[in-house]
Amino acid sequence: MKKTSVSLEIAGKTLTLETGELAVQATAAVLARLGDTVVLATVVEGGKSDLDYFPLSVEYGERLYAGGKIKGSRWVKREGQPSDEAVLAGRLIDRSIRPLFPKAFKNDVQVIVTVLSVDSENEADILALNAVSAALALSRIPWNGPIGGIRIGHHKEAGFIVNPTASESLMSELDIVFSQTKDKTNMIEAGALQVPENILVEAVELAHKETAKIIAVIEDLVKKAGSKKLETPVDTMLNEATALIDKSYKAEVKALIESRVNKEGGGTETEDLIAKITEDNKMANPDSTLDKKQIAKGVEYAMFKMIRADVLKTKKRVDGRKLDEIREIKTEVGLLPRTHGSALFQRGITQALSIVTLGSPRMEQLIESAEGEETKRYIHHYSGLPYSFGQTGRVGSPSRREKGHGALAERALLAVIPSQDVFPYTIRVVSEVLSQNGSSSMASTCGSTLALMDAGVPITKPVAGVSVGMVSDEKSYELLTDIIGLEDFSGDMDFKVAGTDTGVTAIQLDVKIPGLTVEQIKAILERARVGRLYILEIINKTLSTPRPNLSQYAPKIEIVKIPVEKIGEIIGPGGKVIKNIIASTGAQVEVEDDGSVAISGISDEAVQKAVDWIKGLTREVKIGEEFPEAEVKRILPFGAFVEFLPGKEGMVHVSKMSTEYVKDPNDVVKIGDKVKVRVAEVDDQGRINLSMLFGADAEAKERQREPRVEVGAPERFQGPPPDRNRSFTPRPQSDHPLAQQFRRERRGAGSGSSSDWRNKPGSGSRPSYSKDRKPRY
Repeated sequence: MKKTSVSLEIAGKTLTLETGELAVQATAAVLARLGDTVVLATVVEGGKSDLDYFPLSVEYGERLYAGGKIKGSRWVKREGQPSDEAVLAGRLIDRSIRPLFPKAFKNDVQVIVTVLSVDSENEADILALNAVSAALALSRIPWNGPIGGIRIGHHKEAGFIVNPTASESLMSELDIVFSQTKDKTNMIEAGALQVPENILVEAVELAHKETAKIIAVIEDLVKKAGSKKLETPVDTMLNEATALIDKSYKAEVKALIESRVNKEGGGTETEDLIAKITEDNKMANPDSTLDKKQIAKGVEYAMFKMIRADVLKTKKRVDGRKLDEIREIKTEVGLLPRTHGSALFQRGITQALSIVTLGSPRMEQLIESAEGEETKRYIHHYSGLPYSFGQTGRVGSPSRREKGHGALAERALLAVIPSQDVFPYTIRVVSEVLSQNGSSSMASTCGSTLALMDAGVPITKPVAGVSVGMVSDEKSYELLTDIIGLEDFSGDMDFKVAGTDTGVTAIQLDVKIPGLTVEQIKAILERARVGRLYILEIINKTLSTPRPNLSQYAPKIEIVKIPVEKIGEIIGPGGKVIKNIIASTGAQVEVEDDGSVAISGISDEAVQKAVDWIKGLTREVKIGEEFPEAEVKRILPFGAFVEFLPGKEGMVHVSKMSTEYVKDPNDVVKIGDKVKVRVAEVDDQGRINLSMLFGADAEAKERQREPRVEVGAPERFQGPPPDRNRSFTPRPQSDHPLAQQFRRERRGAGSGSSSDWRNKPGSGSRPSYSKDRKPRY
């Protein structure tokens, strides 16, 4: 194939799309580059599938080599299962492209994105989204694209930022991703710091201007290297099954809808009706080719058609609610006795039990990626087991859906989580979804708000979330607040919005139609705002502010800031000091490179003891400072060592214990005694000398130590001081045999130690020294 390339400028950076050189056996492949970030998107069409749904799979693969990294594990160097961030990026692409495939197209399609290079500034997920759009547009696969993907940031002073870099995102109050066709938006993913709805609408309009440029350049690439699209077959069997059900089974379908109002996962009623229609059709039409699978699709289509018609024509919802009415809400906090915080949030039959666990800073999550390592101290996990749908199923590692719902709830609450300076804890929230019937991720958000306040986490404001659905035809549309499962399956979209009474903190949009107009998005945001405020009123009635005290079972944590140069004193040689603090107090001590010391423990006493110890070790002691409760720790012949601050000792010499002569320190103090001491001296090595003498006694003792000078005494030294820098030249030694023998005898040759002569009586023996050259006492 011939290499073809197109490019355009976006926010001062060049986006390049290439095809025809790499992955030539794929149905279509595109190499995309933005800055030094490079991704390869491949699309393969695998032929017709026998499944009754569209078998589309999207895989997003990160490679550590993209950032010049090698996996940190000593034993495993190959990348393992995708990270949560990679799964979320794959879901973002899936949700963007899926609505644009024809409903009748059931061929197996696999999209694989491989991140080849990252520059830590230009995000790979947006680049991958545009590369996949280009690959699908180039391929023979029928698809109503292309789409353009863009990320928009917002700064309160600088305004909107198009495709912000990683450093620019740190200053942004908004992180919102759009997938758009020429005139509609078909996917939104957003996290925000309580941003007002009008800012979001402006972001939608700005995004359309930027994605239009991307769509134009992809269309240019398709003109140069695109393939002819496959014909989409017409499902005649579905039309036949639908006609049969509309003619003879309307009453049964209506009864089925009523039975499934409170059963998101369905039940035996659906299977019973499908079996009945199949059997009746075989008896009435022996030559009919309709099978059970086609009739099942016809039943679903007829059911959804009836639900949609009721909403559009009569403004009637399947459960009897008004279009803007929220289901009955029940809340409860403090359910579990030994957890740090818990709450139950129930809306209709959707139930979410959220549990909060607090830990020390060292419990934060370490995330390894091509861009490097980062940490997370607030973590939200979502769990929805099969029983929550009233079904049996696989239980194991979390599904992509569970990871996505957990990330949405995490993003919704992140804006109100206190900073580490205010609340130095690692926070993990788990939402156990006990029953599902629409909008379980928003129920998890509401329940987690209550659980965090029950745990005493000082969140800045409560957060609530609600899902808005839509039913539309060519002429009109209706919005549905707080959709249930049936409305989600039969409707056109699921638009989730979470936030406080001030603004929005998270958005997630999934559509089944080509997209939404700007006016529709504006109306949806307003409907969600009204619903959110109503839910916040109920949350505030249950628990309006965080509890003043943490659970008795939660760890107690204090952060002490010390000078960086004092870190060594806390650690000690070989970690001796810090190990002693941990063993003696029972608290955990963690020291960071910036001088932050985190002390955690189960009891306040243990934490306070460790805090005092660390503050004592790093405190600057001044000469003249007095300590009334110093404890005698060791007694030696020349004095005593006393602990005057936690973990900090000084020496009191015998000469400074009393105004009288002290022969033995044991005559004055005993180990364990509490004595009052004064800092007398701090030497160049930081060693502290103490005194037990104060005021006049200290002055008198100092006068006794002053040297006496005799009047008229001759000066001891005469003349200039010796020159200590003068070089020394050894005297030449004689080679005469008698001189050599004398030298051997003097060295003690043949008589043992060469220094024996020094220790003979009258030879002026010297004191013995240890290896470190200190006198032995």
